[in-house]
Amino acid sequence: MEPMELRSHGKDLRKGRVSQSGQIYLVTAVTRNRTPVFVPFAAARCLIAALRIEAANGRAGTLAFVVMPDHLHWLLTLTDKSTLSGVVQSVKSVVAHQLGGQIWQPGFHDRALRREDDVAEVARYVVSNPVRAGLVKRVGEYSHWDAVWV
Repeated sequence: MEPMELRSHGKDLRKGRVSQSGQIYLVTAVTRNRTPVFVPFAAARCLIAALRIEAANGRAGTLAFVVMPDHLHWLLTLTDKSTLSGVVQSVKSVVAHQLGGQIWQPGFHDRALRREDDVAEVARYVVSNPVRAGLVKRVGEYSHWDAVWV
């Protein structure tokens, strides 16, 4: 069991932060208790569909993502129609509703990329996560990722 301050910290991660239209963010959202919710193919595809809904609704543009067994890494561009918290909450809500239950840890981690950051390098870092985790030997062997920048 985690100490109380660690369990409740996630909901405070966005306090005092401002979402900026056009900004590129690297977001990480983790499942509750690191439960491997996205091991089943259908569950991972449910999360991917939720990311695509945000793009179709014009709220966020996806540059790269990878769905890991117990978390999501998402490199996105925020549009003027949304806030980062709103976009992430929408994705988490859709997935929780479709998969049935409280599957997400509260909050999420984000990093706004700076002008000097190499977006392609960050995208490669995102999609190579399954290799670093030892799930596959090559990125192409993993089913749950996509990237515009590689």
